[in-house]
Amino acid sequence: MKPINLLFMSALMTLASCGSSSEAAKEADDSLIGRSDIRLENRRLTPEALWAMGRIGSVAPSPDAGRVAYTVSYYSVAQNKSNTELFMMNADGSDNTQLTRTAWNEGQPAWIKGGTKLAYLSSESGSSQVWEMNVDGTPRHRLTDYDGDIEGFAFSPDGRRLLFIAQVKTVSSVKDKYPDLDKTTGILVTDLMYKHWDEWVTTAPHPFVADFDGSAVASDAKDILDGEPYESPMKPWGGIEQLAWSPDGKEVAYTCRKKTGLEYAVSTNSDIYVYNVETGQTHNLTEENKGYDTNPQYSSDGRYIAWQSMERDGYEADLNRLFIMDRRTGEKTFLSHPYPSNVDSFVWDDDSKGIYFLGVWHGEVQIYYVALDHPDQVVQLTDGMHDYGSIALCGNKLITTRHSMSMADEIYAVDKARQGDAFAQNTQLTTENKHIYDQLDMGRVEERWMKTTDGKQMLTWVIYPPQFDPNKKYPALLYCEGGPQSPVSQFWSYRWNFQIMAANDYIIVAPNRRGLPGFGVEWNEAISGDYGGQCMKDYFTAIDEMAKEPFVDKDRLGCVGASFGGFSVYWLAGHHDKRFKAFIAHDGIFNMEMQYLETEEKWFANWDMGGAYWEKDNATAQRTFANSPHKFVDKWDAPILCIHGEKDYRILANQAMAAFDAAKMRGVPAELLIYPDENHWVLKPQNGVLWQRVFFEWLDKWLKK
Repeated sequence: MKPINLLFMSALMTLASCGSSSEAAKEADDSLIGRSDIRLENRRLTPEALWAMGRIGSVAPSPDAGRVAYTVSYYSVAQNKSNTELFMMNADGSDNTQLTRTAWNEGQPAWIKGGTKLAYLSSESGSSQVWEMNVDGTPRHRLTDYDGDIEGFAFSPDGRRLLFIAQVKTVSSVKDKYPDLDKTTGILVTDLMYKHWDEWVTTAPHPFVADFDGSAVASDAKDILDGEPYESPMKPWGGIEQLAWSPDGKEVAYTCRKKTGLEYAVSTNSDIYVYNVETGQTHNLTEENKGYDTNPQYSSDGRYIAWQSMERDGYEADLNRLFIMDRRTGEKTFLSHPYPSNVDSFVWDDDSKGIYFLGVWHGEVQIYYVALDHPDQVVQLTDGMHDYGSIALCGNKLITTRHSMSMADEIYAVDKARQGDAFAQNTQLTTENKHIYDQLDMGRVEERWMKTTDGKQMLTWVIYPPQFDPNKKYPALLYCEGGPQSPVSQFWSYRWNFQIMAANDYIIVAPNRRGLPGFGVEWNEAISGDYGGQCMKDYFTAIDEMAKEPFVDKDRLGCVGASFGGFSVYWLAGHHDKRFKAFIAHDGIFNMEMQYLETEEKWFANWDMGGAYWEKDNATAQRTFANSPHKFVDKWDAPILCIHGEKDYRILANQAMAAFDAAKMRGVPAELLIYPDENHWVLKPQNGVLWQRVFFEWLDKWLKK
């Protein structure tokens, strides 16, 4: 089904007052993308239904706690593109209104001028700039005229300055060196980190500070990292959350790893720097710590600054701790030490006496609170089979996003405190995709604990088909998680979606195998240097336990996964002892020796693999490379589908090509799905639908004969 655009004549009359007649005409373009009125048959989730869902993004409560602004992204499969719009509602969820209906992307809403105006990013002028509007969506006024795209922004608390992020050229090109070769496509590389995730590195994001007079931002913005080739925020994940204003507007705290080339490639040592806006001086707040330090936030009274911190250099999956520093005394405190898992994100309470944070434990991401005067008492505020995905203050409530394996993100209000022994009350504020859920039957999600081969207890999620009949026999899929240290929590994915797998009449087995957070540090770290060890035994435990069930057809088992999950598929294909009848590996590692040299973030390879393959006296490294999946192709005996994106510079596409070639040369049935324009993910709508169709056609061919 094609999405139906949400354009009405009454809306056009309102929007016409926002700009010139040509702008209004653009807003009336038939190519606009809005909420779909898709109609489903058989009450089963389909790829088209997944792409018809609106995806809630940024959420911003107003300073007076009366309203909430947020964004929703819509996708068109037919047009193969997306569009992001702004919405507004009261803090109780009432009076929900769409503020924009344009052909431009609007995002990252932020309240300014005492909550009377809404600032946001828009591509309306041809590049991404900061705009403002009234709370009813009119009129729209551009605040910046930067020569390039602005990627994130934050106004100072007094409203007199703007902090924003923009790319700065940091690497000279061949054309710079040889101007007469203006049509050359050659790239001359002289050091490491020449590629990163999905790009050839030529620029770095820098933070800029500019004056703001209330109507326009000054054009002479100051680059905080002027002349320095470093990233702030850090690629590929960092955004405006890695920078923060002090309450008095005199300082900007920013996250930066001041390294380049080989030094950058082998180290995760980033720091929190504090820049004095008035003097231009900078000092390092976390110099003594050698791991990741990120995401600074000042308390509202200005006395403290908090940030997330990992301890060990080179280990990107180290315990992510919550630290605070008393700015009066310089004393630093590991505030979250009683909590045995990662602090994923956090926000100060408005009284500066405590912090709310998100953390994963036993396959669920919940909200926690820790008071500064009771650091030994971490209070769990929420419970239930779901994940919270963001958190912001809104008076006596927390405004959050929440999702589960059965529902995409919606916005919720959560009380800031528990009532006695009961968990905090929560209220759903948005129903963005209710029109789709009402047409669907979702499969039951079950929590199972299984005894592993070394006597531990392992949480495994089991997802059943809709209208599950225990008297029937179903094919089952073992899901192998990536990361490798990413939790199998109650996540919702638009590609690796358990409910769409279940809707195709498969039972899904998703274990929290060794090497995942949420079960203590020892469990999380058990995978490092042991890719072919206990974590693989855990996979066998999960599928073997489920295969004992009378409703599982043990002769129709499949195995699927991406990234480290793709490595797992390739490895299991050579060790499964006839368990599986079909495999699917997406962006997986096939040849560990090549991966060690091909991947860009060498710290990852050094830590996880234990070192280089040429280190013959390094027992951990030698064990790693001896377990490379390509060394067990002689034992491959089940059909395999290999999927990869050619813009994936994390795990290069030649890994899938080699695996496919090996399978074909061995006489094993195989297919290869290559995306020349995709990276480590599949982001374009039509590519996403193709992915789902090929995925299920392959499984059905071998598991439903």
